[in-house]
Amino acid sequence: MRILISGATGLVGSHITQLCKEKEIAVNYLTTSKEKIKDQPQNQGFFWDPAAGEIDEACFKDVDAIIHLAGASVAKRWTSSYKNEIIESRVNSAALLYNSIQNLNLKIPHFISASAIGIYESSYEKLYSEEDKAVDDSFLGEVVVRWEQAADEFEQLGMEVSKIRIGLVLAKEGGALPKMKDPVSLNVGTAFGSGRQWQSWIHVDDLAGIFMHVLENKLAGVYNGVAPNPVTNKELMDEIAGRLDKSIWLPNVPAFALKLSLGEMSRVLLASQRVSSDKIENTGFEFKYKNLPKALEDLL
Repeated sequence: MRILISGATGLVGSHITQLCKEKEIAVNYLTTSKEKIKDQPQNQGFFWDPAAGEIDEACFKDVDAIIHLAGASVAKRWTSSYKNEIIESRVNSAALLYNSIQNLNLKIPHFISASAIGIYESSYEKLYSEEDKAVDDSFLGEVVVRWEQAADEFEQLGMEVSKIRIGLVLAKEGGALPKMKDPVSLNVGTAFGSGRQWQSWIHVDDLAGIFMHVLENKLAGVYNGVAPNPVTNKELMDEIAGRLDKSIWLPNVPAFALKLSLGEMSRVLLASQRVSSDKIENTGFEFKYKNLPKALEDLL
């Protein structure tokens, strides 16, 4: 098997690529940096520039599936121009892949796209499944809708389409965890807003495993990429502090302060989404890290 991955050098992509290596699955990866193109026995790099509509069409040769992870980070201040970049980086990159496959008249069976749990409305009480149709009335909700619509287009090419709605990814080398760990290690960590907001987290190894499980089992549809046991923001910070043998003694950062300092992006920290993993588990996927303490034991 050979797969094409966009965003392969990012946090999640690098873990998926490592899993492919272990399973002897060959990888073609797309990169906007020609310096990152290094041909290896199993992996081969190809240049693309979605903003300019440029792609090395050789990337599609002998490909059985596409894993599409590319997209600008939402963890930067949302100016009007950057909000456009967040959406366009997802939509335009998918459109470039779509148009290339269509123009080359290729038959690639499976398209797997990253997505996000930001599509679900913020709630302290509700447990969300993939069947919930209401969309959060926020920029993040708009992003995910546009993102998933771009993925759904690939059905017109006769491809099976899968969408993985990713929660809070916990990893040693990037993402949110190092940013939460650093202030805690200096005894200045604290919860955000009320601290009651649900955090549907996932260990990066399990998330890579979900993508691989969907690929190998040819699963179509929407799947939540979250661990089975979400926690509140306060519980998350307390667990990090306990793992580092520190204490949380400062008062919570008030929501109004976060809104003043971060603007609309504060939604990322304050939204509450308690999300179910039942659907992916019912397909036979087994989590290595079902509970937060075990995940943090591995990562901290």
